[in-house]
Amino acid sequence: MSATQPSIGERIVYKEFPPITRHRLALYCGASGDHNPIHVDFDFARQAGFPDVFSHGMLVMAYLGQALTDAVPPSRIRSFSTRFAAITELGARLTCEGTVTELIEHNGEKQAKLSLTTRDQSGEIKLVGEAVITF
Repeated sequence: MSATQPSIGERIVYKEFPPITRHRLALYCGASGDHNPIHVDFDFARQAGFPDVFSHGMLVMAYLGQALTDAVPPSRIRSFSTRFAAITELGARLTCEGTVTELIEHNGEKQAKLSLTTRDQSGEIKLVGEAVITF
């Protein structure tokens, strides 16, 4: 994204990710230190009432953060917040998007508010969020 003024409704963030695998969950478990067995132990997940393990919420948030920083240099991001909307199952193919919802000026700096979403291949929203960027 260039530093030119974006327009309302413009999609600035867009990135697709490969399916979430058991291997990816195990790698994330080790890298993040989040060793909750519900994300990597099939038997534990079944005993908890789930059909299988599912993704760490913070992994899904990391995907959205990566999509945002691929589109906007980190030095231009003023805020980034998210809310988890649904569990992300094993095998989900996630797509992250961000569109401009508002143009504002704050302390003399031109900024844009972005509405962010992460959806799976069925279109189910897994994560919603907002970012404020400068342009």
